Amino acid sequence: MAREIVLDTETTGFDPKTGDRLIEVGCIEIQDLLPTGRTFHRFVNPERLIPPDAIRVHGITDDKVKDAPKFHEIADDLIEFIGDAPMIAHNAAFDRNFIDYEYKLCGRPITGEARWIDTLKLAQARFPGMPNSLDALCKRFKVSLVERTLHGALIDARLLAEVYLELRGGKERVLDLSAAPVAGRDASGLIQAAAYGPRPRPLAPRSTPDEQAAHLAFLAEVLKDRSLWDAYGVKGEEEAA
Repeated sequence: MAREIVLDTETTGFDPKTGDRLIEVGCIEIQDLLPTGRTFHRFVNPERLIPPDAIRVHGITDDKVKDAPKFHEIADDLIEFIGDAPMIAHNAAFDRNFIDYEYKLCGRPITGEARWIDTLKLAQARFPGMPNSLDALCKRFKVSLVERTLHGALIDARLLAEVYLELRGGKERVLDLSAAPVAGRDASGLIQAAAYGPRPRPLAPRSTPDEQAAHLAFLAEVLKDRSLWDAYGVKGEEEAA
């Protein structure tokens, strides 16, 4: 694993080719599938009016962004934050189209499709035929939506980072051991768990002979029913003599 950037955008509409522009970008940095705490968040003046239908989705009004920087003023900061890391987005083609369109307008190199990881495609492969919107995935993975009343680039990036972690195997991934035994398949094709064999050299007892004798004396004095210990092969003081 390495450094990755989870990214979300808010826009004036659906297609930059018809005049729509980016108005907000939010990024979360993750390292080895864990958030580092570093974020990038900017509102952007789209240099056009925001349609009412878009405002109903994200709540960003013309007044809110009229004094915000234009994209070319934040482009270098965004490029520096992302660096050469892969970018993760939900329905990545949408965000990529707007980011690359804005980069072209201000003479910056575009990102290109190869650098993007689409969590929508990951979800569709894992849950075919099921709803796989960001909201649906948050509910499926029990990611809290309490802070999200409207869409917002940084809020959605935070939610997506949690969803991406689950899509990549969940929080237990961090407990994976590189030397874990490898499972195989039987003749029917079913996966069989790998079995651990006996230790080549048994571990030596950690207790001394005096400690063992004291423990046996304690068992004989305190415990009347020693059936549990018998099941584990622990002999009484008189049997061990």
